[in-house]
Amino acid sequence: MTKARLYTDWRNIPAEAHGCAAALGNFDGVHLGHAHLVNTVYAARPDLPRAVVTFEPHPRELFRPQDPPFRLTLSDERLAALEALGVRHVFQLPFDAAFAELTAAQFVREVLHEALQLRHVGCGPDFAFGYRRGGNVAFLGEQALALGMGCTQVPALADATGPYSSSRVRMLLQDGYPERAAVELGRAWAIRGEVQHGDKRGRLLGFPTANIPLGRHLEPARGVYAVTVRLPGGQSVFGVANIGRRPTINDGQESRLEVHLFDFEGDLYGQTLSVALHALLRGEQRFDGLDALKAQIARDAQQARHLLATTLS
Repeated sequence: MTKARLYTDWRNIPAEAHGCAAALGNFDGVHLGHAHLVNTVYAARPDLPRAVVTFEPHPRELFRPQDPPFRLTLSDERLAALEALGVRHVFQLPFDAAFAELTAAQFVREVLHEALQLRHVGCGPDFAFGYRRGGNVAFLGEQALALGMGCTQVPALADATGPYSSSRVRMLLQDGYPERAAVELGRAWAIRGEVQHGDKRGRLLGFPTANIPLGRHLEPARGVYAVTVRLPGGQSVFGVANIGRRPTINDGQESRLEVHLFDFEGDLYGQTLSVALHALLRGEQRFDGLDALKAQIARDAQQARHLLATTLS
């Protein structure tokens, strides 16, 4: 697989990245609908390098900072998912207050045409852009034509319940159905983050854990999950994880991801792991003391081992 290149300064794009066919959008989650968009744009111009134009942070994070975290994929995980679709160039535009002031016409002319020098663009039916979302699909097509760029308007991919969307995936995860979210994503949903020092409580219980803050990620249903963990070197390890506030130990308000890797020894502090959720084993609950909690964790681990061995091996 050709490695995707990431560009974060749209004013300084190297010549070898010019002349692409690019799909436009936020691509949070990179679900099957996004894959359909990328593939359709590529099919329109298969002679051109496959690219994506996206934004970081997500515009909603700038305009509604008071909202709870909602992201399905941050930059690294999104890049990996786009790379798996064969995307060669990812233009990740910094979305700040100044960028948000660009008019729709400026965005097409100054960013897409002059800076990125795209030869073809494509987007879904709901794509809106420019100051106060002043540009829509029809406007993009008109402007692209005037500037000598091709444009493909891609109908949304849908199933019996409606169009595939990031909000649909978020709802499935928050309702505790990671296996159904995986069908919509085309892969298991994963949280990627750096391992931080915790209170070492898991080690005392006989189940040492790697602690990863959820940060800007969506918080899925709280509870215990069967997971696979991708290590920095690419190795994948089975495990069991807890997402929540650990009501038996403390009543802190910060939710966290704590993952125990099966049959693994090594120092993971400071390393970036990708933890994929496969099934919710049980919801978050409080136990009568640490002995009861320890016994339940052992049962959780046994159940996770069995589920992962029978479904993924």
